[in-house]
Amino acid sequence: MRSSEGVFHLFGAYLDARNTSLIGPAVRILAVHDRIQPRLVTHCQLWFEEMPAPVVVRVLEYKYVWNNKWGNYRNHVLQPYLLACVLPPDVRTLVPASVSLVEGACDRATNNLRVHYQRPTPPAVRKDFAVCVKGLDFLYEDLSVRLVEWIELVRLLGADKIFFYELQVHPNITKVLKYYEELGAVTVTPVTLPGGQPNLPGLQHMYLKKKTNHKRQMELIPYNDCLYRHMYEYRWLALLDIDEVIVPLLDADWAALMARVLPLAAPETGKPARSSYHASNLYFLDSLSHQHAWEDGVPHYMHMLQHVTRTKNFTKPGQYVKAFHETDRVLALHNHFPLACVGGGCSTYALDTSHARLQHYRADCVATLKSCKELKAESVRDEALWRWREPLVARVDAVLRALSFLPPLPHR
Repeated sequence: MRSSEGVFHLFGAYLDARNTSLIGPAVRILAVHDRIQPRLVTHCQLWFEEMPAPVVVRVLEYKYVWNNKWGNYRNHVLQPYLLACVLPPDVRTLVPASVSLVEGACDRATNNLRVHYQRPTPPAVRKDFAVCVKGLDFLYEDLSVRLVEWIELVRLLGADKIFFYELQVHPNITKVLKYYEELGAVTVTPVTLPGGQPNLPGLQHMYLKKKTNHKRQMELIPYNDCLYRHMYEYRWLALLDIDEVIVPLLDADWAALMARVLPLAAPETGKPARSSYHASNLYFLDSLSHQHAWEDGVPHYMHMLQHVTRTKNFTKPGQYVKAFHETDRVLALHNHFPLACVGGGCSTYALDTSHARLQHYRADCVATLKSCKELKAESVRDEALWRWREPLVARVDAVLRALSFLPPLPHR
């Protein structure tokens, strides 16, 4: 939508009818806009199947899904926003079919978005955990075998489904994702970059490597789309990359972990309900494992099970954490923590490192981590993941043989 003050690129629209929302039922639009402080008055034309003409309401707010301290805080760079249009009282019992964003209330619309609303009818018991994965950008890197190990591990730990967003991937990764889609274990949504950003495969891959802040801003669109599409279906969402996993240390899976944690995390009287439960970050780096031989009893292609040497210390509190987000409470998500919450401010709970931690499998630390050398100076052996070794190896082997990545077992 081209306005008198900049352009909006619209990704999705969703009906937010959560009881915790203080503004009441509203259509939220996920978009990018090339202004950092929009002062423009815009409107939503809400279309209902039951009505011949649209209901027009003013956009109540532009929620900035970024932090000005992180960079790219300037006009003419596409910024992520969540727009809110509150349903008037006389249509709050209806579900909008679609919405158009316009500047003037009676403008002819240049866009129309279907409004997503997937609350089960009649209301069903919500499932516990789903995982959201940002746009995959592995054009040249074949991580298919590692991806199978990661998918099977998070499923063992309690993920009911994994929602992937895909930019460009290696053909073998496509093969893995299609296999799991047919099982109903994952959903894959193709995504592109908006505006003048490149979508030609090789050029896009180079752009994302060079333009780190642009990349991070655009990642927030699929993360929040995942939240708004699935917030009625799942109680908790975890936003994870395929090289990391939240590992319970005392419990068999995430459900048992949260059953242990919830009584400990109960907020004080008068404080807002918890919005997220985050795990501290530990690095299992390739460079730390190069000094060791292959681990016995573990297939060489099981990347995470083979990496049993980690940094002794965690990264600093709050640094590079990942969380289980309470879908009733979070309004806008960043990959590490919520940026805004409904029903009061955000209240995050740090999981005790004796209960759970984020195990992060990388070649080296992230480039921006200044304490990397200090962390790598002290390492320890850690076999925590081996608690799931037997079922994980069996499940991964079965998938790799089904995909013909391993030869079939001989007939007996």
